[in-house]
Amino acid sequence: MNYLKLWIPVTLFFTIITQTKLATSQIPTTLEGPFKPVTRTFDSSLRRGRDAQIGSNVTALDPASVASEVWYGKESGKYTSKRRGNSTVYSQLYPFEGLMNYTSGIIHHVRIDGLEPGTKYYYKCGDSSIPAMSEEHVFETLPSSSPNSYPRRIAVIGDLGLTSNSSTTMDHLIMNDPSLLLMIGDLTYANQYRTTGGKGVPCFSCAFPDAPIRETYQPRWDGWGRFMEPLISRVPMMVVEGNHEIEPQVAGITFESYLTRFSLPSEESGSGSNFYYSFDAGGIHFIMLGAYVDYNSTGSQYAWLKEDLYRVDRTRIPWLVAAWHPPWYNSYSAHYQEFECMRQEMEALLYQYRVDIVFSGHVHAYERMNRVYNYSLDHCGPVHITVGDGGNIEQVEVDHADDHGKCPSAEDNMPEFGGVCHINFSSGPAKGKFCWDKQPEWSAFRESSFGHGILEVWSKPKMS
Repeated sequence: MNYLKLWIPVTLFFTIITQTKLATSQIPTTLEGPFKPVTRTFDSSLRRGRDAQIGSNVTALDPASVASEVWYGKESGKYTSKRRGNSTVYSQLYPFEGLMNYTSGIIHHVRIDGLEPGTKYYYKCGDSSIPAMSEEHVFETLPSSSPNSYPRRIAVIGDLGLTSNSSTTMDHLIMNDPSLLLMIGDLTYANQYRTTGGKGVPCFSCAFPDAPIRETYQPRWDGWGRFMEPLISRVPMMVVEGNHEIEPQVAGITFESYLTRFSLPSEESGSGSNFYYSFDAGGIHFIMLGAYVDYNSTGSQYAWLKEDLYRVDRTRIPWLVAAWHPPWYNSYSAHYQEFECMRQEMEALLYQYRVDIVFSGHVHAYERMNRVYNYSLDHCGPVHITVGDGGNIEQVEVDHADDHGKCPSAEDNMPEFGGVCHINFSSGPAKGKFCWDKQPEWSAFRESSFGHGILEVWSKPKMS
């Protein structure tokens, strides 16, 4: 299976995952039967993505062996333009006994520029020389930047995974017919599935107690791509990394699948990094921040963020929406104050430029905050929303830090990246304490259930 990723720098950066097919004859209808009994043998490569390999000895494919083409136009079946892109492969390597290596199928990236905003396009992708082109798909570009023009409906999901709950979430999301999808980290949970060639075990450490690296089962990415195809072949998806995308392998390499599989507007937004970037969608400026790379005020991400916020013209693009994986404000026991260091480094900057909304995942539940800044109610602060309840394998969170006996210790909830800055509150209802005694005043609503969020923008925000 070849993965084709199309990104379109007219405010639309579109990831397409689709399987190319060889030309076939028309399939007869059941009215033309009865037919001679036929059994088609199952193609075992579908379990792990076409041409992907798993084993102790894997050989990477030649990316140049299959072209990266997109044919597109404004009318169905009439493709007036063609673009070629580039292709690549990646490997996930574990030279340790019992852990299986992986090398991917060919991954394609095609850049298309010059598209008109708010316009429907029909397209095929693949390699016409084989021939192997996909079926026709259709998408609509996002509206141009304007204070009176917005995406019709924006879907937000964190911690989706690939479970029956994930399927329910996606079914409901598709019924809501979004025009843009934000994935707030922890996409596939490939590192939660240990296989060694297809034999699953419930306890990784029990099966491989001496393994220095936790294996991550890369075919989950291939299956997740097919799972998402019905939506993201026609709706733009923007992603940001979560902790389950770290996926360490040999030589200290991390985030290899995330960085290889997604094309994001890092160059166009001036960041130069797929870990953090920004883009416009109508009258909304989206800022996607990386919690698992340097976020300190002396680092490159902070410098980029400061410049990016400064450049936003709020008369033309009145809304500012930020997103990153682990929440700064969280009243659940899980991940409580886990990324307090990041909040202390960056919150003042977001407050200075009046960010309106912040989306996060990581905590597997829903929580909406009142407008807050530095743990105090503030009508100029953003609304923080946690949507880490997409449907992953780790189940939902139900314990709150303010429940009796559920306050974690200061040694709990250590982040995978960055320092530890746990604090006791110096003022307010929780003064002198690590946890609150009741639901904090900045926590407006919380619920433990699987689902997704829908953001609709109708007018300009009120600027304080």
